[in-house]
Amino acid sequence: MANIQSLDPDASPLAYYGGELRRQREAQGLTQPQLGTIIFCTGSLVGQIETTKKIPTRDFSERVDAALGTDGTFSRLVGLVLRSQLPTWFQPYADMEAKAAYISTYQAQVVYGLLQTEEYARALLRVEHPRRVDEMVAARLERQRILTRENPPALWVVLSEAALLQEVGGHTVMRNQLARLLEFRDDPWVQIQVLPFTVGEHTAMMGSFNLLRFDDDPDLFYVESYDQGHMTANPSVIKERSVGYARLQASALSPEDSATLITRVMEERYGNQS
Repeated sequence: MANIQSLDPDASPLAYYGGELRRQREAQGLTQPQLGTIIFCTGSLVGQIETTKKIPTRDFSERVDAALGTDGTFSRLVGLVLRSQLPTWFQPYADMEAKAAYISTYQAQVVYGLLQTEEYARALLRVEHPRRVDEMVAARLERQRILTRENPPALWVVLSEAALLQEVGGHTVMRNQLARLLEFRDDPWVQIQVLPFTVGEHTAMMGSFNLLRFDDDPDLFYVESYDQGHMTANPSVIKERSVGYARLQASALSPEDSATLITRVMEERYGNQS
């Protein structure tokens, strides 16, 4: 195990978190096993987080704050830690996504990250990142917190029918994921539409893209390739893609009919939970 004395707390958000955890624990006169007992985990886990071998969860951080009386310090720090686990090329987009007042997204193959269940995200991320699944899933779930904050963004989602039919993680995972989409039917800030195959050619044949709108900053267009993301505030691109997105919405099923289709696929394609 790494020697915490050799860790630089300024090296990363995770290193700072680990250093603060050790400092606050020792200030209370607690050993790692003693703190573990108080917060219902092992002393080994406490030690691994202090030495950056493990990524803290939000639940762990909230329990540490309660145990050490740190007034939400670790609950605040964990957001920075989890965001730092996102791919470096994706972090600028995640930062802007968290600030956006309006998010419009077209997804050609998979459910948008803000709407994914933990199991669906885990199945997706395991394919390319088998050694970092836990950290990346935790980071993705952290992104989703913007939908439950006091002033959430308005989120418009157009999903290709392919995203409903592409099996990810097995029948049970897909059934639960589609059920999660249906949970947003009564959310005034989330609108989900399905673009059926019967539409034929459409304005997003080139693939998925996102549009972010802000209260006080220029709009942004975002698209990503295999290992990099591209954002632009170019007015001509924003205009073209905004019109294209409006046409997608017009071609897609209504939110009500989309929910009907999602329900049918969930029951007929994934009804056998195996």
